[in-house]
Amino acid sequence: MASSLLWLVSREGVSDVCYGALLAEGYQIELMTALTRGEQQAPRVILLDSDIGPGFLEQIRTAVSRFPKAVIMAVVDQGESALTGEALRAGACDYVLKPYQPSQLLRVLGQSLVLRQSTGNMVVRSRAGLQVLQLAYRAAQTSAAVLIGGESGTGKECLARYIHQVSGRGQGPFVAVNCAAIPESMLEAVLFGYNKGAFTGAAQAQPGKFELANGGTLLLDEIAEMPLNLQAKLLRVLQEKEVERLGSHQKMQLDVRIVAASNRDLREAVSAGEFREDLFYRLDVLPLSWPPLRERQEDILPLAHHFLGRYGQGEQFRFSPEAERTLMSYRWPGNIRELENVIQRALILARSAIIDVADLMLPESQTSRLANPLIVLTPPSTPAPGKGLQASRQRAEFDYVLQTLQQHSGHRSRTAEALGLTTRALRYKLATMREQGIDIERTIGSRTA
Repeated sequence: MASSLLWLVSREGVSDVCYGALLAEGYQIELMTALTRGEQQAPRVILLDSDIGPGFLEQIRTAVSRFPKAVIMAVVDQGESALTGEALRAGACDYVLKPYQPSQLLRVLGQSLVLRQSTGNMVVRSRAGLQVLQLAYRAAQTSAAVLIGGESGTGKECLARYIHQVSGRGQGPFVAVNCAAIPESMLEAVLFGYNKGAFTGAAQAQPGKFELANGGTLLLDEIAEMPLNLQAKLLRVLQEKEVERLGSHQKMQLDVRIVAASNRDLREAVSAGEFREDLFYRLDVLPLSWPPLRERQEDILPLAHHFLGRYGQGEQFRFSPEAERTLMSYRWPGNIRELENVIQRALILARSAIIDVADLMLPESQTSRLANPLIVLTPPSTPAPGKGLQASRQRAEFDYVLQTLQQHSGHRSRTAEALGLTTRALRYKLATMREQGIDIERTIGSRTA
């Protein structure tokens, strides 16, 4: 590898063998006791040992602030493993526990450097996002199942695709199935496939998603919505690594990595009897949690510029400083999906190459939008027949759902029963409301207050 400047803060955490291995790998090492001196050249890697004492976490924060592009690695004693969580929250990219082997240190450093050089198609700048990618990259180097959690719209499918792309299966197929979007009566046939005549309407044989994903990766999105009886069959397929089409007795061997995703807490679903515990533990081998966009503020503007380039049809658009501040201050209850929709809408409304606050049409910018003389002088558009009434009905429906949810303290099952809906239908309706910018939790809280 090319020579990389590595700052070693406290020599105690690196044995002579590891020190020699780092030199042999091409690292140019500089020793110091703290990040206090002026530097001539910014380091590419900083190794910080917890042996430096109470200032350990502060030194990590200092390194993050002064060298945002550096890979910051924490070295922690085995007996202080709880400290690793604090080190990651302080901004460390990864950690190793003493005692460790030289190969382990080199592998973790190598993975971190690869991530710093390229994040694939992922637009990630925040420490929190990069830490998730770090774990995802490590998970991709195995064949184990991965479980991705996170709110709706955070980009769980994008993370699943990243895992597929950087794994050894990257040249194989990537197949995604939204378990909530397929009728329960059809989901089994979609997943496992069927032979001609297997059921009424099966006019010809059809391979299932497992077959199509063989040699690659299968994403089971919104897996919490899978009915319990089908969960048992899925568990058997995962255990036996073979699948059987409906209407057939011929088994097909499988070589598929499973990535499952859910915006629900599956542990809570298990406790509620809505998800099989044995299936949960089969999937929860390498759990990842994708933080909501409001906790990854450094990603907001890069993502906004990314969508501006994607939907700008080759034209050079840019945001005004006020628009950028508005994007940064908004809470994004619909996460990246909402941001993407906002940018598309802004491009439609924009009257120049500069996207202004009024073009964003975010709730916090409604007053400034009405004060915009360009908007005032524009004749109001006439809605298509029935559209105005339809929008009013939808707003009234959303308000009624929120009132009922607040009356039942946010409890989904009781709210669904009161509304005459299934819990699955209610979750779909709430997801639609979030996509339209409604912060459900905050609205319920304000009404309660």
